[in-house]
Amino acid sequence: MRIIVCENYESLSKKAAQIVGSQMILEPKSVLGLATGGTPIGMYKNLIKMYEEGLIDFSKIKTFNLDEYYKLPIDNDQSYHYFMDENLFNYININRENIYIPNGMSDDIEVECVSYDQLIDNNGGIDIQVLGIGNNAHIGFNEPTINFKKGTHVVTLDESTRQANARFFNSLDEVPTKAITMGTGSIFKSKKILLLASGQNKAEAIYNTVYGKITPEVPSSILQLHKDVIIIVDKEAASRLNENDYELMKEYTKIK
Repeated sequence: MRIIVCENYESLSKKAAQIVGSQMILEPKSVLGLATGGTPIGMYKNLIKMYEEGLIDFSKIKTFNLDEYYKLPIDNDQSYHYFMDENLFNYININRENIYIPNGMSDDIEVECVSYDQLIDNNGGIDIQVLGIGNNAHIGFNEPTINFKKGTHVVTLDESTRQANARFFNSLDEVPTKAITMGTGSIFKSKKILLLASGQNKAEAIYNTVYGKITPEVPSSILQLHKDVIIIVDKEAASRLNENDYELMKEYTKIK
């Protein structure tokens, strides 16, 4: 597990974009696993800038998103289909046929879940999976629970997650209670994982991700077992990490 501690959110976003962009340059047909939420927006802005400068090309890239709200129409401005268009896809040269996002409106959600995992496998698996992390250490929408879920599935959202996401809606009542999400097993199959976290409110989750017991009650703790994980945090999110232990994390890099 490699830990990169950045000075602030801006440098975190730039470093994340550099890593994703490097993957695209090395393998122009890469399969990217993408995340939504506030944290990756800065990374997406930097990727758009890199594209506009001719540094990266999305024409042969395929993307798979982590999750989508259940029974929220894709044209709703809070759907993750809409989010991805507004924050990335509308500004790059990606082939729309190469964009995959779980269909939370499916009439047969169980078939949708199985089909989504099969689509990932059929495309060779995810080369680099971008993750955010919830205050309760959820990744994707895998909430704290009694066991790790292997595949894509429907989950009932934790009340703390709904409250955290309520800032994007007019009221808490409008926040969906369920979502369709890649399971921790689906995420774990990714060849490389890039976890982003910013702010003091993520410090405990990051601490538990790095040092905590591996348990489904802390979903992100499973990342301790993955062979290639990079965690990029700003100084606030890293505030509970002990500087004397940085060598135990393999690497400490300060990006100015």
